Amino acid sequence: MIRTAALAALLASTALSSAAMAQTSVPAPAAAESSGGFATSDATDPYLWLEEVDGERAMAWVNEHNERSLGVLRGDPRYETLHQQALEIVQSRDRIPSPGFNHDGTIDNFWQDATHVRGIWRTTTLDSYRTEAPQWETILDFDALSAAEGKNWVYKGATCLPPEETRCLISLSDGGKDAVTVREFDRATRTFVENGFILPESKGGASWVDENTLLISRDFGPGTLTSSGYPMIVKVLTRGQTIDQARTVFTGQPTDVSVSGYTLRDADGVVQATLINRGVSFYEGETHRLNADGTTTRLELPAKSNINALVRGQLVVTTDQDWTAPSGQEFRTGDVIAWDLDRWLGDPATPAQLVIRPTDREAIEGITATRNKLVVALYENVRGGVYVYEPNPSGEWARTRLDLPQNVSVSVGSASERNDQVFVNVTGYLNPSSLYLADAASGAADLAKSLPAKFDATGMTVDQFETRSADGTMIPYFVVHRGDMAMDGANPTLLYGYGGFQNSLLPGYSATVGKLWLERGGVYVIANTRGGGEFGPRWHQAALQENRQRSHEDYQAVALDLIARGVTSQPRLGIMGGSQGGLFMGAMLTQRPDLINGAVIQVPLFDMLRFHKLLAGASWIAEYGNPDIPEERAWIEQYSPYQRLEAGQPYPEVFIHTSTKDDRVHPGHARKAAARLEELGYPVLFYENTDGGHAAGANLRETARRLALEYTYLSRRLMDTQVAAPE
Repeated sequence: MIRTAALAALLASTALSSAAMAQTSVPAPAAAESSGGFATSDATDPYLWLEEVDGERAMAWVNEHNERSLGVLRGDPRYETLHQQALEIVQSRDRIPSPGFNHDGTIDNFWQDATHVRGIWRTTTLDSYRTEAPQWETILDFDALSAAEGKNWVYKGATCLPPEETRCLISLSDGGKDAVTVREFDRATRTFVENGFILPESKGGASWVDENTLLISRDFGPGTLTSSGYPMIVKVLTRGQTIDQARTVFTGQPTDVSVSGYTLRDADGVVQATLINRGVSFYEGETHRLNADGTTTRLELPAKSNINALVRGQLVVTTDQDWTAPSGQEFRTGDVIAWDLDRWLGDPATPAQLVIRPTDREAIEGITATRNKLVVALYENVRGGVYVYEPNPSGEWARTRLDLPQNVSVSVGSASERNDQVFVNVTGYLNPSSLYLADAASGAADLAKSLPAKFDATGMTVDQFETRSADGTMIPYFVVHRGDMAMDGANPTLLYGYGGFQNSLLPGYSATVGKLWLERGGVYVIANTRGGGEFGPRWHQAALQENRQRSHEDYQAVALDLIARGVTSQPRLGIMGGSQGGLFMGAMLTQRPDLINGAVIQVPLFDMLRFHKLLAGASWIAEYGNPDIPEERAWIEQYSPYQRLEAGQPYPEVFIHTSTKDDRVHPGHARKAAARLEELGYPVLFYENTDGGHAAGANLRETARRLALEYTYLSRRLMDTQVAAPE
């Protein structure tokens, strides 16, 4: 989704007993008095110094905790085996190389393995790609580049100028941060362009207009960033100019999330419009057209919408709100609509065509365009199919379904601009990923590549259940387990959750979960709570801001249902989640610690009274609310985990990890959570990777270590615990 991508580049029935248990879940504790409660102001937070990312005192604290936690976990006799298994999986060479179509029909891929730890950017022909052993040509070796320049480069993507795609903008991150340095690269000569475009480290973006012109949104100095720390200004940079000489074409407001510029191109690479996105909030924005004379015109689009594609002159847009168009037409949240671009730009009252209207249990999980077709991944009750839409001469859109496996997860990948070929990924919890090359014109799909099994799934099965949340809403969840599992409450069970930002948790094959957990007798559960996007925008919006607690209650209802069904019991139930999912873990820990015996809390949000003051936090006010507004602070205080931690609770020992290089979610959240738990007398394991960024893995070796630490911890907490036999 073009507009979303521009912003994000910045991101069965239920037993009666379980329903009754969900209805009587313990409510969130009352908010502390703002004047005297723990950490309700800077004056009452004794751990503000841990927010000094590279501060001497803070780093001494980090190093001390790393040494102790690594000593405990790496000292466990299971760690080394788990580490070697994780390393073998993440460095495996029989992974499917993710393909990206170039304009000329060739295929590009970014690849990492034991030899190429930082990775290589490489290319081949489509025919070669479809063979068992493609003949790759290296375009750029990031290990070699880092060694030659003495840098800790992490590849963050390339943008090449259509249609020739010989000139590219390469984004390089120091250690995995979101902020990147952008450098011009000539893929024909495989060298960086001498005296070419170079943009110093910053969050933001850069897009080609033509060979000598860029649209850039960067940190241009004091007063040029929003309160979220993202660019507020878009400039046009001409070859030969310094950044200071670039011409400003759009300025947002300090309260915005970000602004960015990009070009809307047809299948031949010809620019049809130059657009500027103003992200007013995380979900609301404006799109402006940059006119030839340098002025801008705001386009008539819903505040909550996404430009998805341009196909055969039709501009395809998704609306995430009910909306009355200038034509007088009324559209619903989740609708996909389309206009003839030229007519609409000339007259905003031009009628739109309704392309898709999902039902309450459907969600659109991906949209792309081939040369002539719109290709959509559409899910019903968290199971996917891929449909092809095509405008008829009358303006109506016809629909066909691609011939793909049923009852699986599907995702649309790279699409060709030369014809109607598109790659589609197919996967399931127990089904190794497969890649199909589909023809959107004929509806046929051929298996291009498939993975061998990475763990022994013999006798395993997947169940989908539903449980009733506190307000009566039915919440689906998946359970992956051995088919002969005894329902005696003794099964070590890992419950995963996220529940925010309209991100859907869809069935997918995880070799590491399978090898390091399922194969060893563990049960894996995925909760599809509100706040995610499993049933479209309304499912997400039902848990926004003042309704955030609903998603926490959904997650708790799943835990209660697992116990009621006899899948597991408190001594054998652990939870895991990262980022927004880390907030989920904190809410479970502070509201229902009686349900769990372990928690892996990854790069978390935790201090929700200060989240908006740390790094990119202000950009998430649309999700959580603004703690500076008393009414909104009141509902945030009800669940903010940092303030809710207290003595005398049955908190299990938790494992919290973060990254010093995370410039999205501040590592101070994780540090302060660990420090507060220790102050209250609870055992805690804390680990901070000094590289890695928000994904906590600048290279594959670090990823393998993190995985081994997590599953060693889970083994200690959930597999070593004795469970009393039921009476």
